[in-house]
Amino acid sequence: MPMSKRKKVVKMRGSKTHGYGSKKKHRGAGSRGGRGFAGSFKHKKIFLRKYHPGHYQKKKFKSLRDKGLEPELKPINLRDIKPGQQLNGYKVLSSGLPPKGEIRASAFSEKAKEKIEKAGGKAIEI
Repeated sequence: MPMSKRKKVVKMRGSKTHGYGSKKKHRGAGSRGGRGFAGSFKHKKIFLRKYHPGHYQKKKFKSLRDKGLEPELKPINLRDIKPGQQLNGYKVLSSGLPPKGEIRASAFSEKAKEKIEKAGGKAIEI
Protein backbone atom coordinates (compact mmCIF):
# COMPACT_ATOMS: atom_id res chain seq x y z
CA MET A 1 0.00 0.00 0.00
CA PRO A 2 1.49 3.39 -1.07
CA MET A 3 2.02 6.06 1.53
CA SER A 4 -0.29 9.08 1.40
CA LYS A 5 1.25 12.48 0.62
CA ARG A 6 1.98 14.67 3.62
CA LYS A 7 -0.05 17.85 3.76
CA LYS A 8 1.77 21.15 3.27
CA VAL A 9 0.59 22.39 6.67
CA VAL A 10 2.30 19.46 8.37
CA LYS A 11 5.48 19.98 6.35
CA MET A 12 5.63 23.66 7.21
CA ARG A 13 5.17 23.35 10.97
CA GLY A 14 7.54 25.76 12.66
CA SER A 15 7.96 27.85 9.51
CA LYS A 16 6.80 31.42 9.96
CA THR A 17 5.46 32.00 6.44
CA HIS A 18 4.62 28.51 5.11
CA GLY A 19 6.49 29.22 1.89
CA TYR A 20 4.74 32.48 0.92
CA GLY A 21 7.67 34.86 1.37
CA SER A 22 7.36 37.74 3.80
CA LYS A 23 4.70 37.81 6.52
CA LYS A 24 2.84 40.58 4.72
CA LYS A 25 2.01 38.47 1.70
CA HIS A 26 -0.77 35.88 1.48
CA ARG A 27 -3.16 37.60 3.82
CA GLY A 28 -6.29 37.37 1.70
CA ALA A 29 -8.16 40.10 -0.19
CA GLY A 30 -6.98 42.72 2.30
CA SER A 31 -3.51 42.63 0.85
CA ARG A 32 -5.01 43.51 -2.55
CA GLY A 33 -7.14 46.32 -1.16
CA GLY A 34 -10.33 44.34 -1.61
CA ARG A 35 -11.71 41.97 -4.23
CA GLY A 36 -12.23 43.03 -7.83
CA PHE A 37 -12.99 46.72 -8.31
CA ALA A 38 -13.68 47.31 -4.61
CA GLY A 39 -12.32 50.70 -3.59
CA SER A 40 -12.27 51.94 -7.16
CA PHE A 41 -13.71 55.30 -6.10
CA LYS A 42 -11.25 55.53 -3.22
CA HIS A 43 -7.81 53.93 -3.01
CA LYS A 44 -7.84 52.14 -6.40
CA LYS A 45 -8.78 55.24 -8.43
CA ILE A 46 -5.33 55.65 -10.00
CA PHE A 47 -5.20 51.95 -10.95
CA LEU A 48 -8.55 52.23 -12.71
CA ARG A 49 -7.62 55.38 -14.59
CA LYS A 50 -4.40 53.80 -15.78
CA TYR A 51 -5.48 50.27 -16.70
CA HIS A 52 -9.27 50.56 -17.23
CA PRO A 53 -9.97 54.01 -18.71
CA GLY A 54 -13.65 54.62 -19.35
CA HIS A 55 -14.79 51.93 -16.90
CA TYR A 56 -17.29 54.21 -15.16
CA GLN A 57 -18.45 56.28 -18.14
CA LYS A 58 -22.13 56.41 -18.98
CA LYS A 59 -23.29 54.23 -21.82
CA LYS A 60 -24.88 56.69 -24.18
CA PHE A 61 -27.12 56.31 -27.18
CA LYS A 62 -25.28 56.90 -30.45
CA SER A 63 -27.27 58.78 -33.05
CA LEU A 64 -26.70 58.48 -36.79
CA ARG A 65 -24.65 61.68 -36.71
CA ASP A 66 -22.35 60.26 -34.00
CA LYS A 67 -21.72 57.17 -36.12
CA GLY A 68 -20.89 59.30 -39.17
CA LEU A 69 -24.07 58.28 -41.01
CA GLU A 70 -25.67 61.67 -41.57
CA PRO A 71 -29.29 61.38 -42.74
CA GLU A 72 -29.94 62.57 -46.31
CA LEU A 73 -32.26 65.39 -45.23
CA LYS A 74 -31.83 67.38 -42.04
CA PRO A 75 -35.06 68.11 -40.16
CA ILE A 76 -36.20 71.69 -39.48
CA ASN A 77 -39.37 72.87 -37.74
CA LEU A 78 -41.74 75.51 -39.11
CA ARG A 79 -41.03 77.78 -36.13
CA ASP A 80 -37.30 77.89 -37.01
CA ILE A 81 -37.80 79.06 -40.60
CA LYS A 82 -37.27 82.71 -41.50
CA PRO A 83 -39.23 84.23 -44.39
CA GLY A 84 -37.47 83.97 -47.78
CA GLN A 85 -35.02 81.30 -46.56
CA GLN A 86 -33.81 78.68 -49.09
CA LEU A 87 -33.75 75.23 -47.45
CA ASN A 88 -31.62 72.91 -49.59
CA GLY A 89 -31.11 69.52 -47.91
CA TYR A 90 -33.84 70.10 -45.30
CA LYS A 91 -37.18 68.45 -44.62
CA VAL A 92 -39.73 70.81 -43.08
CA LEU A 93 -41.61 69.40 -40.10
CA SER A 94 -44.89 70.72 -38.72
CA SER A 95 -43.92 71.94 -35.25
CA GLY A 96 -44.72 75.62 -34.70
CA LEU A 97 -46.38 78.34 -36.78
CA PRO A 98 -45.28 78.88 -40.38
CA PRO A 99 -43.93 82.21 -41.69
CA LYS A 100 -46.05 84.07 -44.23
CA GLY A 101 -45.26 83.62 -47.94
CA GLU A 102 -43.44 80.93 -49.91
CA ILE A 103 -41.28 78.27 -48.31
CA ARG A 104 -38.78 76.45 -50.55
CA ALA A 105 -37.32 73.20 -49.21
CA SER A 106 -36.17 69.76 -50.36
CA ALA A 107 -39.10 68.01 -48.66
CA PHE A 108 -42.14 68.66 -46.49
CA SER A 109 -44.12 66.51 -44.09
CA GLU A 110 -47.84 66.25 -44.92
CA LYS A 111 -48.86 68.16 -41.79
CA ALA A 112 -46.36 70.94 -42.54
CA LYS A 113 -47.81 71.38 -46.05
CA GLU A 114 -51.33 71.58 -44.62
CA LYS A 115 -50.29 74.20 -42.04
CA ILE A 116 -48.49 76.35 -44.62
CA GLU A 117 -51.45 76.28 -47.03
CA LYS A 118 -53.91 77.02 -44.19
CA ALA A 119 -51.86 80.10 -43.28
CA GLY A 120 -52.11 81.30 -46.91
CA GLY A 121 -48.57 80.39 -48.01
CA LYS A 122 -47.06 78.01 -50.56
CA ALA A 123 -44.91 74.93 -49.99
CA ILE A 124 -42.55 74.58 -52.95
CA GLU A 125 -40.27 71.52 -53.23
CA ILE A 126 -36.83 72.16 -54.72
